[in-house]
Amino acid sequence: MNSSTSSAKSISLAEYGIDSKLIHYQLSPSKLHDMSVERGMGQTSSTGALAINTGEFTGRSPMDRFIVKDEITQDKVWWGKVNIPFESDKFDALYDKVIKYLNEKEIFVRDCFACADKDYRLNIRVINEYPWSNMFAYNMFLRPTEEELLNFDPEWTVVNAPGFMANAEEDGTRQHNFAILNFTRKIALIGGTGYTGEIKKGIFSALNFILPVYKDTLPMHCSANVGENGDTAIFFGLSGTGKTTLSADSSRKLIGDDEHGWTKENTVFNFEGGCYAKVINLCKENEPEIFGAIKKGALLENVILNAQGEVDYSDVSITQNTRVSYPIYNIENIQVPSIGKNPKNIFFLTADAFGVLPPISKLTPSQAAYHFISGYTAKVAGTEAGVVEPVPSFSACFGAPFMPLHPTKYAEMLSAKMKESGVNVWLVNTGWTGGPYGVGTRMKLKYTRAMINAVLNGDLGLYCYDKYHIHSVFGTAQPRECPGVPSSVLSPRATWNNDEAYYKTAFKLTNAFRENFKKFEAYANEEIRRGGPQRYGF
Repeated sequence: MNSSTSSAKSISLAEYGIDSKLIHYQLSPSKLHDMSVERGMGQTSSTGALAINTGEFTGRSPMDRFIVKDEITQDKVWWGKVNIPFESDKFDALYDKVIKYLNEKEIFVRDCFACADKDYRLNIRVINEYPWSNMFAYNMFLRPTEEELLNFDPEWTVVNAPGFMANAEEDGTRQHNFAILNFTRKIALIGGTGYTGEIKKGIFSALNFILPVYKDTLPMHCSANVGENGDTAIFFGLSGTGKTTLSADSSRKLIGDDEHGWTKENTVFNFEGGCYAKVINLCKENEPEIFGAIKKGALLENVILNAQGEVDYSDVSITQNTRVSYPIYNIENIQVPSIGKNPKNIFFLTADAFGVLPPISKLTPSQAAYHFISGYTAKVAGTEAGVVEPVPSFSACFGAPFMPLHPTKYAEMLSAKMKESGVNVWLVNTGWTGGPYGVGTRMKLKYTRAMINAVLNGDLGLYCYDKYHIHSVFGTAQPRECPGVPSSVLSPRATWNNDEAYYKTAFKLTNAFRENFKKFEAYANEEIRRGGPQRYGF
C-alpha cells in the first residue's frame, strides 16, 4: 500500500509559525509504533498492534467543540448546543499559544487526503505532538504516493496538541480541552485531549459543511459495502448499533466503515483510508474481519493487556469506548478505490433498548426522512446512577455532533437522492427483543445478518399485504417471514407475551419521538412531518 516512509525527509512549517528543531515528516507506521513504545507511551500486543492510553479523555467532548463564527459561517451554521460559536480573535490568540507550545516539542507531520473520489479530494496536513496520534492519522486518512507528495499543497490543517491545556477564562474555551474549526483559516485546532477520534471528526465536520454548501454532495455518518453485482448498501447508525460490524461482510467488499459522501452522479465514496472500530466484547466468532485486522499497524486505544500482551476485550475498567484504528487494507475484502455506484439499499440501525421496534421494517420516503432526522437509539439502564430503565437518545442524521448545517438540510438532500435513485430504506433494530433491557435479550447478530442478507439478496421482495404487516404504532411495514429468522422474532409484540405492557412501552417511545421532533417542526417540510409515528397513546 502507498505510503512515504523516509525518516530523513524534512519539511518547513514556517507558514504555520512553527520552527521546532525536531520535525518528523511522513514517518512509517512501524517507526511511529517503535517510537511510541521506546518513549513509554504504548505496548505491543500479542498480535503486533500498538496499544496506547489516550489519557483523561477516552471519547469526544461535544460541549468543548466549537466553530469560529465569521463571514463564511455566521449565516449558514445551525448555531446552538451542537455548534457552539467561537470568536475569531480568540481563535487567533489561542492558535498562537498552541504554536508557541509546539515549538518547544518534537512534532510529527503527515500529509494525506480525505475523500476517495478525486473530484472531491481534500488535501490535509496533520501536525501532531505525539507519535501515536500521527500513526492514527496514517491509518485513518488516505495515503498519498511519493509522486503525489512532490507538489502537495495542503488545503486544511489539523493542529493536534494533547499536552496543551487552555486557560478557559483567558482563551474563551469552556475548560482546558477544545476542538475548534475555523473555515476561514481552514484549521482544525485540537488541544487538551489525547482522544484520537477528535482528529478524524474535525475533518468530518469540515466536510459536512463543505460538501453540501459547495459541492451539492450529501455527507453521511455511515458505513458502506458493495456486492458482486455492483449494488451499494449504506448503513447509518450511532455508536454501538453495529454499523462497522454489519458492513464488514466477507461476501461483500467494504467501501468504508464510518464517513461517506453521496454525489450528484449517484456514487458513494469513502472519506477515509481506514477504520475506527469499537472493540468492547470483540470476539473472532462474531466479528472475524475486525478481529483479524488487529495486527501490526493497528492502534488499540484504552484496552487492558495481560503479561503476554493479550487483550481482554471484555475489560472496560478504563472505558466502554475501547477502540482500534487500522488502515482499510487490513481488511481482506475491500473495494479499491473506496467508491461504490448505484446505491440500492439503506439501513438505519438502532439499538432499541425498549424492545418495541421491529427487528426490520421497510420505510416509505417520508418515514425515512423522519427517522433520519430523528436518529434514534437508546441508552441502556444501569449505565448511570439512578437510571433504572432505557433512556431514548436522539442524534439528528445519526451524527448531530458533526453536522454544522441544520439537520433538515441533510434530510431533504437524502430524501431527494432516495427518489432519484429508487433506493429502499430499512429500519433495523439491533437492540432488544422479548422485552426491554433487563427483561428481554439482545437481538442475535446471526438474525440481524440474516435479515440484511435477505434484503440484499432480494428475498424480502416488494411490499404487499400478504408478506408485510403494518405496525399499529409506528406505521412501518414489517415482513411476516424472513429466511434464517424465526417468524416469531419478526413481531416484537409477539415476543413480549404481554400486549398491554408492550403497547404501553411502545407509546412511551413514540411520545419521546414526538417531543424530540418539536425542535425540527418549524424547519421540516410536510413530507418529513408525515413520516413519524401516527399514534401516541391508547
